[in-house]
Amino acid sequence: MNQIDLNGQVAVVTGGAQGLGFAMARRLIESGAKVSLWDINAAVLEQAIAALGPAASAETVDITDLPGLQAAHERVESAIGPVSILVNSAGIAGSNAPLEEYDPDEWRRIVEINLNGTFYVNKVCVPSMKARNYGRIVNIASVAGKEGNPNLSAYSAAKAGVIGLVKSLGKELAKYDIAVNAITPATAKTRILDTLTPEFIDYMLVRIPRGRFLEVEEAAAMVAWLVSKENSFTTASVFDLSGGRTTY
Repeated sequence: MNQIDLNGQVAVVTGGAQGLGFAMARRLIESGAKVSLWDINAAVLEQAIAALGPAASAETVDITDLPGLQAAHERVESAIGPVSILVNSAGIAGSNAPLEEYDPDEWRRIVEINLNGTFYVNKVCVPSMKARNYGRIVNIASVAGKEGNPNLSAYSAAKAGVIGLVKSLGKELAKYDIAVNAITPATAKTRILDTLTPEFIDYMLVRIPRGRFLEVEEAAAMVAWLVSKENSFTTASVFDLSGGRTTY
């Protein structure tokens, strides 16, 4: 494993209790950072903290709750130190259905969590980074945001929105030494697969030239560099993690 130097950094990882977020939190800790996991699932958060050790702490918070996020951010900065890294990994796939059959309430829920939640989390963390003239942000998008997945229109639209947000925010903050980037993973071996039909899982697998799903450690390795001081120039960009499915 390449060693990325994150000593002295304080990171917030949303959705950090499991899946991609947990793997990213672990890699950041291994690189020297202190990490606050933000997740809605208190029980799983407790297990994650126990597994990660003393460099990890937790905030039980819903990323659609802006006042709750603001309070969590204040607690972290008071107890641990200035937040210099944000990895926003919280998100859900939602229902698998054709657009004409898609429940409007479910559509709003998916967009609220995946797109609006990204906006809320970034909104909370940006001001203190800007005041200190330093920060690194990675928002987790998806290959679905690049090319769309059939029967996942809400998720695809929300993740496309995340890509647009990253491109805009990265330009806004470039002069403050704050890098804002996105990664677009193909399907990874996480619990999100439990929400999808076998037919849809097969559909996604055959479209990946690598012939396998993403390993969470591979995503964590890319994120570790993106949030490091070594990433001193790239911002407002999208990094592909699709195994060759999309190359733009």
